[in-house]
Amino acid sequence: MSKDVLNVVKKKTGKNVSEKDIYKLASGVKPSTMQSDAQLRQLIKQVSGLVNVPVSESTMNELIQAIKSSKMNGNSMEQLMKMISKK
Repeated sequence: MSKDVLNVVKKKTGKNVSEKDIYKLASGVKPSTMQSDAQLRQLIKQVSGLVNVPVSESTMNELIQAIKSSKMNGNSMEQLMKMISKK
């Protein structure tokens, strides 16, 4: 995983997130996760909890739509982290 992603998370949230934490989350992500609103909602909540940044319902809906419309690869946790950290 790119150190840039971890640095962006730290800069945005003030919290260090380890690669181990990210890989632990990523291990539960399957390609089908990226197409399920309920699974994406759960994943966003997990990432939000990891970095201790609340995500509003409207932001969550925007993230879900962006993820689903991007056809993001289910194995691309780094790309997902970048999207969430931009919000």
